[in-house]
Amino acid sequence: MDTTVVKALTILEALAASASPLGVTELATRLDLSKSNVHRLLQTLAARGYVAASDHRYAPTTRLWELGTLIVGRLEVARVAAPVMQRLVQAVDETAHLSVLDLAACAVVSIHNVESSQPVRAYSRIGQRTPAHCVATGKALLAEQPLQSLMALPETLPRFTPKTLVRRADLLKAIEKIRAAGYATNLGEWHAQVGGAAAVIRDHTGRPIAALGLTVPVERLKPEVLRRYLPLLTAAADEISRLMGAPASALTRD
Repeated sequence: MDTTVVKALTILEALAASASPLGVTELATRLDLSKSNVHRLLQTLAARGYVAASDHRYAPTTRLWELGTLIVGRLEVARVAAPVMQRLVQAVDETAHLSVLDLAACAVVSIHNVESSQPVRAYSRIGQRTPAHCVATGKALLAEQPLQSLMALPETLPRFTPKTLVRRADLLKAIEKIRAAGYATNLGEWHAQVGGAAAVIRDHTGRPIAALGLTVPVERLKPEVLRRYLPLLTAAADEISRLMGAPASALTRD
């Protein structure tokens, strides 16, 4: 166990539990730590935006609340999305999954799945991380990020199949089309035999919080099949967004 991390978290918990800001001496006494240790850790927490100082006394910032709302939002969207996803899978009999973006790692994480009954199907598991630049849910969520964040991605991205977009410039061009269309597709960009499509889900502020995707073996994802699936997929994503309180103006497909 990393004792430095434990001490920093203990300080953060003490500040969060306190009704008023605390000074270095108070914290050191309460937590049985040296003042120099407390001061150093507070400076680190302040640099990361977790605490703020006023008159040499410290209090937690809203950064903790922001992280908490992200976690609660993910849990809530999975609960709300579950019945809608079930109906979508019943309509198309392909695997549906709900993913959230980890922009720092350029990855998406699956938080809820509904499997199809097909004997040959694309599997997905809760907690699975996949590279965002080459799956539909990832590209749909990347398309919602500001240009500054996208330009921070590596100029060359990992290649997984011959169809993977490995140049950042090519990914940015694809993102422009995704924004215009309101959905993203993947035709064998991560695994050669797996394709899919995805649309973004928004919360009550209109902010993108997740993406709803269908994962389909490429052999079944013919153009006419994709054209049939897309209205059902985007309608399901919009329904979940409405249930999350998204304003009508945020649903560009309306």
